[in-house]
Amino acid sequence: MKNHVLFIQGAGQGAYEADRKLASNLQDWLGYEYRVLYPRMPDEERPEYEAWRTRIAAYLSALEGEVIVVGHSLGVSILLKYLAEEKPAKPIAGLFLIASPYWGSEGWEVDEYVLDKDLKSRIPEIQQIFFYHSRDDEIVPFSHLALYAEMYPQAIIREFDGRGHQFNNDLFEVVQDIKEL
Repeated sequence: MKNHVLFIQGAGQGAYEADRKLASNLQDWLGYEYRVLYPRMPDEERPEYEAWRTRIAAYLSALEGEVIVVGHSLGVSILLKYLAEEKPAKPIAGLFLIASPYWGSEGWEVDEYVLDKDLKSRIPEIQQIFFYHSRDDEIVPFSHLALYAEMYPQAIIREFDGRGHQFNNDLFEVVQDIKEL
């Protein structure tokens, strides 16, 4: 049986196509033992939490066994909120979060995506949580990584230079961590 990896895209004009390169790179590096699922999220230019949450929940419930979940940018925000508010239908073997915006910090005050700090305690049920961020991310400030490190002290934090928001479409380090599960 193949290991399932659910990749949740970021948002904005052209985000699905831009993140397709990340999902494809992930599949290439992981090889035939893994199956990367890459669903298109609804209305990527004007994302709404409920619509994305519904799509994520449907994909998670349709898969068998433990699932590996990878999120990019706004996809991370929606994943974390969903996992904090609801118990997913399937166990999550690992959570791999790339270029994660921290909603509620200065300039990032969109209530729909803010993670209620009282709910964060549910996410530690996932034993393996990784955050990846590049210092030169042109979209999400690098300082957001430190906010997540404080919120999830059990998480493994990976800092990079020169990878930008799209990680140069190369998720080699994420793959190394996934294969260590």
